[in-house]
Amino acid sequence: MTSEAAIIERIQFDLRGPGGDWETIFEDVLGESLLVFKNRHRSIREMFNANIAKWASREFLVLGERRITYEELKSCVESTAYSMQTQCGIKQGDRVAILGANSPEWVISFFAATHLGAIVSALNGWWTETEIRHALELTDPSLVVGDSRRLARAGSLLDNFQVIDFDQNPLFFENSGNEPEYPDLNEDDPALILFTSGTTGKSKGALLSHRSLVGFVDGTIHNAYEKKLIALTLLDIDIASLPNDQEVILATSPLFHISGLPAGVLMNMANGAKLIFRKGRFDPSDVLRLIEEEKVTNWVAIGDMGPRVMMHPEFLSRDTSSLTRVSSGGAHLSKHMQDLIGKYFPQAAHSIGQGYGSSESCGVITSIGGQDFKDNPDSAGSPCLGYEVEIRDSDNNPLGEGKEGEIHVRSAYSMLRYWGNETATAETIKQGRWLAMGDIGKIIDGKLYINSRARDMIIRSGENIYPVEIEHRLESHPFIHEAAVLGVDDDEKGQIAKAIIVLNDNGQFEVDTFLEWCSETLASYKVPEIWEHRTSALPRTASGKVIKGALTGDREISGFDD
Repeated sequence: MTSEAAIIERIQFDLRGPGGDWETIFEDVLGESLLVFKNRHRSIREMFNANIAKWASREFLVLGERRITYEELKSCVESTAYSMQTQCGIKQGDRVAILGANSPEWVISFFAATHLGAIVSALNGWWTETEIRHALELTDPSLVVGDSRRLARAGSLLDNFQVIDFDQNPLFFENSGNEPEYPDLNEDDPALILFTSGTTGKSKGALLSHRSLVGFVDGTIHNAYEKKLIALTLLDIDIASLPNDQEVILATSPLFHISGLPAGVLMNMANGAKLIFRKGRFDPSDVLRLIEEEKVTNWVAIGDMGPRVMMHPEFLSRDTSSLTRVSSGGAHLSKHMQDLIGKYFPQAAHSIGQGYGSSESCGVITSIGGQDFKDNPDSAGSPCLGYEVEIRDSDNNPLGEGKEGEIHVRSAYSMLRYWGNETATAETIKQGRWLAMGDIGKIIDGKLYINSRARDMIIRSGENIYPVEIEHRLESHPFIHEAAVLGVDDDEKGQIAKAIIVLNDNGQFEVDTFLEWCSETLASYKVPEIWEHRTSALPRTASGKVIKGALTGDREISGFDD
């Protein structure tokens, strides 16, 4: 009898070996020999056109009454690219900033810009004017597109930029029958800037190439297909005998996230899936309606979305049986969330898993699911094909099995650099194009375990929060002498920010005042939800850094619910 290990080895060789559908080879990528797929698209435009041809008649985007097929999307993208080129003068290398909620226009703008060789700057739709200003000054876009509500938030900042409003200029994004002149594109040409919070309190822009984004799609699809093929083969089921029904994705991840655009739009386009967008604030009742009416099969529930839907009074009256995959994005999948999914979506319980990745790595670095996840619930999983993972000490030396240190990652798909930030780039991209992830972890039996965030990063509902940014804001308040911010575990949001403050001699502890102060310059998700007042100085090291490990206890004053 053939052993399970032998079956797995044979499948992997058939897929990845010479002549296989997912044949892998080593190629020079920016001076390093790295693993890539031999048969791959060389640009987003090439990948886009191939998928359009494959799925032309299928619906791709649904928002309210709007339903757009793959073929219709292609026509809109070509026309918008023509308008960008002829009306706005957009050319290869220019930046096009997008500031808007999830919409067809957002997707069309992304493809139109990258088809022309422009670089899309994906602005966080939750940012305040201060945060928007930093991103605009950093990237200096030739064009800003977005919806009226978010463009208004930018105010006079946009006076010096070309601006196209989704809501005021709908014809700009519709099919005109025109097609632009397209430039030649190379794999390592830049395509997208994804912003991530920095330890200095200002966002950094991770610059991703066409190779990065195409590789993300190829790698993710391969990993999923290979795991599925192995599982079915072990059960003696022919994968070709299964129906190839269109997957329906409830897309609630924002498009300015790695989980929204690369993982949501690009990957699902390659799979011929249908994306369901929704309007306005998150509404559990509307989500349940969409799941039932659109027969949603897959949903990534960010932060507290999952519990809010599952606990909603309408849940039992809605048909959610179409859902075969429910996952939680942005943070470790807590035991609480696992139990909820198993209880309320039993048909999706087998799909529960998690992974580890970042904007800088542009991809899922490690993943784990199924029985393996049940047996190792604290693990982030094993490295995915194309990713190398090492644990290193403070002197950049690799550590052995079970030793704790900083996580380092390497792949052909990692970011090119941080836009306009050579210092941060040098701190993150090490010799050999290894990325210093800023996370502390260890490897046991080939699986990664993440123990802490090296820079105290808090992950709230999928959003990365760096405490130093909040601390700087708090300590600029006239009542506050010093402040420390740390993450507190939360079953629904993963983590929430807690502020510990020491007042000056004339200060008064007024939580509402501090909330307003933070909200003036910080996005709502960064505003602390738990507040504590201390009368003694915060404990510090000899170098002056606050010892956050000593700031534990149950002296919470009040909570804040946004």
